[in-house]
Amino acid sequence: MRRRNLIGGVAAAALTSPAFAGESTVLPEELPSGARQVLRFVNLPDKRRMLELSIRPPNYETPVDAFSEAVTPNERFFVRYHLDRVPTADDMDGWALRIDGDAVSRPLQLKMSDLLDMPSTEVLSVCQSADYRRGLLQPHVAGLQWGEGAMGAALWRGPSLAQVLQRAGLKPDALEIWTRGGDSSTIPGVPPYQKSIPIQKALDTNTIIAISMNDAPLPVLNGYPARLVVPGWVGTYWMKHLTHIQASTKPLVNFWMSDDYRVPNGSASHAHNFPSQATKDTAPITELAVNSLIADPLEGHEVDRSGFSIRGVAWDSGAGINRVEVSLDGGRTWQDSLLDRPLGPYAFRRFSLLAGLLRPGRYRLLSRATSMSGETQGMSPERRASGYNNNVPQGIPVVVT
Repeated sequence: MRRRNLIGGVAAAALTSPAFAGESTVLPEELPSGARQVLRFVNLPDKRRMLELSIRPPNYETPVDAFSEAVTPNERFFVRYHLDRVPTADDMDGWALRIDGDAVSRPLQLKMSDLLDMPSTEVLSVCQSADYRRGLLQPHVAGLQWGEGAMGAALWRGPSLAQVLQRAGLKPDALEIWTRGGDSSTIPGVPPYQKSIPIQKALDTNTIIAISMNDAPLPVLNGYPARLVVPGWVGTYWMKHLTHIQASTKPLVNFWMSDDYRVPNGSASHAHNFPSQATKDTAPITELAVNSLIADPLEGHEVDRSGFSIRGVAWDSGAGINRVEVSLDGGRTWQDSLLDRPLGPYAFRRFSLLAGLLRPGRYRLLSRATSMSGETQGMSPERRASGYNNNVPQGIPVVVT
């Protein structure tokens, strides 16, 4: 497998990106001043116009204007890494996926041709970082100051993880599935990035080993040649550059599971469904919170007082979106938007509202989604030290002329 036209060195390739009509140019006003001073829009190989948060490791946001559609193009899809040594296409030559562990009876190794020969599952799903909108919290918390673009929705395709595990002879006492990828750290002492998911989620037919993204091979910076797709769960479990799967009768104990991406018990409604990783004090963040985003108009834009369209997307952990309300006055009053037809439980659901005649002046637009299960975006964040799963409605200032 060779994709010679892909990334070589991310740092050397990043170029300042010119703005195009209708594209994001303004950073959210809620970002800390220090973050606003260093963030910039750049172009990358296989990517166009991304917001750069860090180079080593590479972390790039999708500009908000990309979310006016239900599917995020590969060239605009966000990039999230914890370790700074990212594999290139050349590194993946001769790639194979190893499946073993004490909870399988037939350890095996699969090549890309083997995965291509297996029955394929297709799922349209949002992939969202657990750190979503961390930079927009008040007061600010430590960590990468992610804004609105730490997520995207894509059509993922590949064999289900359950098929692969059954082919390896999964035993009935399997408790967790451990995963490793091809990225690593150049810093001594940094632990390898290894995660696990509970066996129930691993056997869900929508949990797949994706080898295709939006009907194309995965971009290198999104996990080429294969990544785990765990619909409805935050992106930390979606292992990129997948190289090793272990079926285990024991819980995984390491920094990335035992210390990171955890919250105190009772501090977050989306830290559950992973009993083997729960302790008496903390639980891992797992499911996505119901959320929404206005993609048009963009922050700071001028709109016509005779009327303009407000468009965006909403999503949740898989119950589906039932309602999206929009406010033109900063949250004092709300009105129901028009929802597009649902495209699947894990997909974006687009919404729109035609604002009527308005007086000239400054307005603050907000959106608020409610899921089929009755979960609604709250107006204040749940108490979390690391700012995980921020789903507070975000104000979009516009000027009506």
